[in-house]
Amino acid sequence: MTPAEGKLAERPLLTAWRRFASRRLSVVSLVVLVVIAVVVAGADMIAPYASGQQNLDHVLAPPGGEFLLGTDTLGRDTLSQVLFAGRISLAIGVSVALIAAVLGTTVGLVAGYLGGRIDAVLMRFTDTLLALPLLMMIILLARILGDSPTDVILVLSLLGWMPLSRIIRAKTLALREQEFITAARSMGAGAGRVMFRHLLPNLVGEITVAVSLAVAGAILSESVLSYLGLGVSAAHTPTWGNMIGGNEGFMTLEPWLVWAPGLAIVVTVLCVNFIGDGLRDAFDVRSDGRDDQTHRRSPRGARAASRR
Repeated sequence: MTPAEGKLAERPLLTAWRRFASRRLSVVSLVVLVVIAVVVAGADMIAPYASGQQNLDHVLAPPGGEFLLGTDTLGRDTLSQVLFAGRISLAIGVSVALIAAVLGTTVGLVAGYLGGRIDAVLMRFTDTLLALPLLMMIILLARILGDSPTDVILVLSLLGWMPLSRIIRAKTLALREQEFITAARSMGAGAGRVMFRHLLPNLVGEITVAVSLAVAGAILSESVLSYLGLGVSAAHTPTWGNMIGGNEGFMTLEPWLVWAPGLAIVVTVLCVNFIGDGLRDAFDVRSDGRDDQTHRRSPRGARAASRR
């Protein structure tokens, strides 16, 4: 890539970042999410107690004093469990989103660019999976595969790529008739080079937004599975979901056992969704002209325009 091509490639990303930075709620959500990620990643150093450490003299201790968020039925510090559980929940969300993005992008890109029978076969397969009841399929696969974090990631990834594949296919159908694709083909570029060298960079916006929102969806799906007893086993690894599912019977008398992981899920999912909204606006090319006019127009010019 020549220096000139590099500058052209950077310009859309800089423009998208400028638009994203102008969304205050999205920026605040990004900061909060980064803080959450850093805190759970450093749980070994930050958590007051080790993961699974029991304090049998303080079973179901209320919040305060030595235990800021109380303890559970085994005397484990709730705050420490939330931190260690967040590491697994975030890892599941990010892993599922990335794997689903790779599968969905590949299927949509191949189907949209090659067309014909390949497109028909791939899209009918995708439509068939979309027609199946999602929750039932997740529960069925979870029963078959197991309850480890890897099994949960595999289940959610295999059933989460279809919506993105249709989005990528639709975008690819519109892009493949553009002049720069025709020029690449006329210069002898093969199908693989055209798809991954010329088409894929123009799909970054759609992929980025889909990945950000898929993280939230995966965290919620894991929580639902764990609540139903089909997610990650609480005996092996704590997650926010199995912390809620394993303590639902104490919601009235010891609410901190449920509210602590529940609040962590709500805050994380809200941050991811707000970031996704900001990314969607940032990569929306239709807002280019409006944003540029807004940044270039002075207050005096705006008042003059309003008088006219």
